[in-house]
Amino acid sequence: MSKTDLQNAPILLREDRPGGICVITLNRPAQRNSLSRALLQALEEMLADIAADNTCRVVVLAGAGTVFCAGHDLREITAHRADADGGRGFYADAMAACARVMQGIVALPQPVIAAVQGVATAAGCQLVATCDLAVAAEDARFCTPGVDIGLFCSTPAVALARAVPRKAAMEMLLLGEMVPADEAQRLGLVNRLAPREALMETALDLAARIAAHSAITVRMGKRGFNRQIELPLAEAYCEAASVMTENLMARDAAEGIGAFLEKRHPQWEDR
Repeated sequence: MSKTDLQNAPILLREDRPGGICVITLNRPAQRNSLSRALLQALEEMLADIAADNTCRVVVLAGAGTVFCAGHDLREITAHRADADGGRGFYADAMAACARVMQGIVALPQPVIAAVQGVATAAGCQLVATCDLAVAAEDARFCTPGVDIGLFCSTPAVALARAVPRKAAMEMLLLGEMVPADEAQRLGLVNRLAPREALMETALDLAARIAAHSAITVRMGKRGFNRQIELPLAEAYCEAASVMTENLMARDAAEGIGAFLEKRHPQWEDR
């Protein structure tokens, strides 16, 4: 599939900013940045490109227009009900593609920060929950409203249940009601709030502060965190100890510790 829609406008944008910050923008504003099958494929391919790009240190994920992401493209889903199999094959393929994108964000070596304006609903809320960090406009809202249209948000629940307390996740899933940004922050879905006009500036500032650290240290840390979080306690400590040992053997760890002891700024080599 192409990375463009029928009007040949790019549906996904990448902008490489100074300091190793990469901004990915969902660019279907007329469709509320809904995750069409083409957009999912474009996002999957771009994540693969970024994973192999050592010049990119942090990713900011944004949406064009007034909405971050409205979830799956319901018009596309409805159109495929006319398929010979009633849409089953397309739906299975689309859900698998969405799962690959979400897991790709988790597996991406670089931290990913969601910059959320407007609303993030259903799979759009899933995107936010999947990202490592999230900055939201003060008037942003979040919900998993599938229950209202007879389609429980089962796949968004996977990410949501790993980002917020269990009962809070179930309340969002069972009620389908909008959650304001300050409540989303209280639940842990969002890290920071910003005035809408300062949203991207706030997200980029956070990205720059992360990018200033050793890239190899951040990448090891993200990988180790995501591995241990799913493990029982004893196994988690074994995994974390292994990561710490690997990290201590890195040149940047020797440089960072030496710089601390010598009271100077470290000079990272990212190795």
